[in-house]
Amino acid sequence: MVRRWDLVGRLRATVDAMEHIVGGMVTTLLSMAALLWTVAVALTCLVGVGVPLLPTIPRVLRAAADRERGRLSRWGPEIIGAEPVPADFRAAIRDPAVRRELGWVAWHATVGAGIVGFGLTVAFYAVTNTTFPLWWYLVPPEQAMDSLYLVQVRDLGDALLVSLLGLGWLVIDTALLPATAWVQAWPGRRLLAPDAGTDLALRVAHLTATRAGALDAHTTELRRIERSLHDGTQNRLVAVNVLLGAARRALVRDPATADAILGNAQDAAEQALTELRGVVRTILPPVLTDRSLPDALASLATTCPVPCRIDADVPGRSAASAEATVYFVVAETLTNIAKHSGARQAFVLLRRNEERFFVEIADDGGGGASEDKGSGLAGIRRRVEAHDGTFALTSPVGGPTTLKVTLPCGL
Repeated sequence: MVRRWDLVGRLRATVDAMEHIVGGMVTTLLSMAALLWTVAVALTCLVGVGVPLLPTIPRVLRAAADRERGRLSRWGPEIIGAEPVPADFRAAIRDPAVRRELGWVAWHATVGAGIVGFGLTVAFYAVTNTTFPLWWYLVPPEQAMDSLYLVQVRDLGDALLVSLLGLGWLVIDTALLPATAWVQAWPGRRLLAPDAGTDLALRVAHLTATRAGALDAHTTELRRIERSLHDGTQNRLVAVNVLLGAARRALVRDPATADAILGNAQDAAEQALTELRGVVRTILPPVLTDRSLPDALASLATTCPVPCRIDADVPGRSAASAEATVYFVVAETLTNIAKHSGARQAFVLLRRNEERFFVEIADDGGGGASEDKGSGLAGIRRRVEAHDGTFALTSPVGGPTTLKVTLPCGL
């Protein structure tokens, strides 16, 4: 069993490595274009024609380097982008980040291209040789050979022999492609990473901004609770007090009407209790304490006017603040869907990966959702970022709308 899972893991690592090599091919082409542009501008500067184009060189290098930073960040630890390129060409050339980007472009466009070619060739050999018995008869007899031209194929037996060689190429792929992908990515991680201390400075700036956002979110929440109590519960209790006073006076003048007045007072008191329970549930829903986060989301789905499907696979419990944040994100988003989207159905996906929650909420409505339209999305972003989470909204006009949120689960 252990060996089988080891084999599955190695095959998965090989497929992932192939994916990264293919992605590296795109950045290799970009780096080639950037290198050719740099060389062309430098050569034309010898005759004075290319001098006006010199400021474009750092920008072209940065564009290619940022694409590689994004690719490597999806594969492993995030690589934070460098500071903006200085407008002055001389200042840009003296910038260490630009110099490192030039070195990376030169490497990636030459040696990196060779690494990509090697990885793609080995994978191509494995696929073509393994599947050779399926199509060998379509090839002219003099060209029916394996990738290394070692076996001349004349019949099905020879084709099966080539297929066995293809299995050998698969073994080579499994052994070499992960290392090849690592070698391809290593210069980018060394040369495109920010200067020492930059990551820490950006982290401090991010924490400062999220702390301010957390305070704003807290203030907004207090105002919402105060408004709910003042406009709803307090008015109901005032009505109860007035009705009780009227009932006391009616007992003296007209006892028959006192019972009706007391009934109205009881109704007002029940409404006040209902509104008070609603306010309490918005502070920390009891269902989160009594049951679990998936059960709480299922309860939200049953009360949502739009048919909603919940797919929540979260074993065990997490920090109460993290669960409450997920609950409120889903609740606020479903409210927005019901009010503004015109959707026919909604879908909520919840997963917990290592130490983070992953939440995806989608609907098939008309799209066009924006944080600038006062739909509560800005509040959701502040609440999520206050917990050091991420917020991403995709809502083209015409739909669909997808909201993706990740945040630490506090395990």
